Amino acid sequence: MQIMQTRRRFLAGAAMASAAGIVGLPKSLHAEPALETTTVRLPHWVGGSYCWAGAYIAGELMRADGFTDVRYVRGDKSVDQSEWIARGETDFSVNFSPKQIASIDAGVPIKVLTGLHSGCLELIANESIRSVTDLRGKRVGVDGLNNSRHVWLSLMSAYVGLDPVKDIQWVLTKDVKPTELFMQGKIDAFLGTPPQPQELRTKKIGHTILNNTVDRPWSQYFCCMISATTDYVTRYPVATKRVLRSILKAADLCVSAPEMAAQQMVDRDFVPSYDYALQTLQEIRYDRWREFDPEDSLRFYALRMQELGMIKSSPQKVIADGTDWRFLEELKRELKT
Repeated sequence: MQIMQTRRRFLAGAAMASAAGIVGLPKSLHAEPALETTTVRLPHWVGGSYCWAGAYIAGELMRADGFTDVRYVRGDKSVDQSEWIARGETDFSVNFSPKQIASIDAGVPIKVLTGLHSGCLELIANESIRSVTDLRGKRVGVDGLNNSRHVWLSLMSAYVGLDPVKDIQWVLTKDVKPTELFMQGKIDAFLGTPPQPQELRTKKIGHTILNNTVDRPWSQYFCCMISATTDYVTRYPVATKRVLRSILKAADLCVSAPEMAAQQMVDRDFVPSYDYALQTLQEIRYDRWREFDPEDSLRFYALRMQELGMIKSSPQKVIADGTDWRFLEELKRELKT
């Protein structure tokens, strides 16, 4: 049985690599410089992070492009994934734009390389709440202060004129799933990531008052972005470009072949549910990496974080210290369709 599963995964990976155009590269790409390293470490959020599909399924494309040791590191889930790369546990990071900015402001030696997608966040509320302004005085669940969801919700509430410190009752969910507290009526709203919104829609519980896939201004900027350690980028520029190319090709596959991408995520034990994976890929925007300017996203969020006192650095300093767009610009030309 193990041999059959291994063979099935190999064939699926080969099919995906072929679909992404890695097999049969143009001659110009075959003439690329040799990889400085064939090892790369990427994050794996245990329990499933459905919107990381572009990074998850890119592993097979990296192997087809010369990498022999592609590791998906299962870090400590009790801390934000930004801590994994700061500790040197991973070479690349997939994280929300504000978390990337906070890391740069804190002096973590990373370089943001590209945006991955827009969308994947939904502010879910009970029937007493119809808009973000209605969060005043309400109980809003977060799994920690100053973590991703708390930062996002603070930015969203401040954008409509609320004081996120005084106007909202923050409820720490700790180890309890926010969906459970919401269904029990112990919180009035929370910011959901896949598959939480999908699960509640299936059960017809609550409603979405803000969806950053479609609601401005949030829909106009990258939600998740890709970064790498400055050391990896500096020492291995050829490898950095190939890793990024695989991730962007995988992002294209999420758009053109979502069924294949969703199945790969399940087959490789990144997420448990094919249905939720497919629904996630069909809802969020993996086609944005060619259209959006990642620098605009960092500038937009950094300005608002600075205004709220979340960071000390100016947007200009964040961009100057923590970005490297040269690989993205080259790949936009190479992967032009």
